Amino acid sequence: MRIVSLVPSLTEAVATSAPGLLVGVTDWCTRPADLAAARIGGTKNPDIAAVLALRPDLVVANEEENRADDLAALRSAGTEVLVTEVRTLDQAFTELARVLAVCGLPRPRWLDEAEAAWTALPRPGAPRRAIVPVWRRPWVVLGRDTFAGDVLARLGVENVYAGHAERYPRVPLDELNAAGAGLVVLPDEPYRFTADDGPEAFPGLPAALVDGRYLTWYGPSLVRAPAALRAALR
Repeated sequence: MRIVSLVPSLTEAVATSAPGLLVGVTDWCTRPADLAAARIGGTKNPDIAAVLALRPDLVVANEEENRADDLAALRSAGTEVLVTEVRTLDQAFTELARVLAVCGLPRPRWLDEAEAAWTALPRPGAPRRAIVPVWRRPWVVLGRDTFAGDVLARLGVENVYAGHAERYPRVPLDELNAAGAGLVVLPDEPYRFTADDGPEAFPGLPAALVDGRYLTWYGPSLVRAPAALRAALR
């Protein structure tokens, strides 16, 4: 098959299992580092003509990361598009298995290892209430129904804004600091929070700097994510 991936997580999943299948990926598909495939633009602004020129048998996408108009344009041109929905860890495992099966691949060992790693997690103690910014200027945080929020919940971290009406609400900084959280979780993507850029906005609040790939990507990174995130959240 000739496959184009519009999702970094799915790119890594397919490339790890059968790198020769991918003929096109987005500019944000950084794993594996040595991936040899044409670059067709961003997740939100793919070059549709470039995708079609690659003559893919299948385009893999995600309902959150990719725009419906772009996917409709690909379908209108006669291209098969598989759209995933991943808002929980369980959904991630199900959708990864589905994508790989549609690609004609056997279930990979890393997927079994990932499920085992998360199943083996000890039961968390009393949850720690946290705010989880994903952007600043303006401040944007995790809200309801997100994959990263479910991942954190399994690690004993309760997202203060999990009940918000929006999935990624914009919240003023003063409101964030008054939210009653005991922790701020700062990933390094999509905004690159660092020790010098982020924690200073939350004086007196412990800050956990986490690898955004382990928090938001679903794919081979899920094997190491439980241990890496637990260490960062201590």
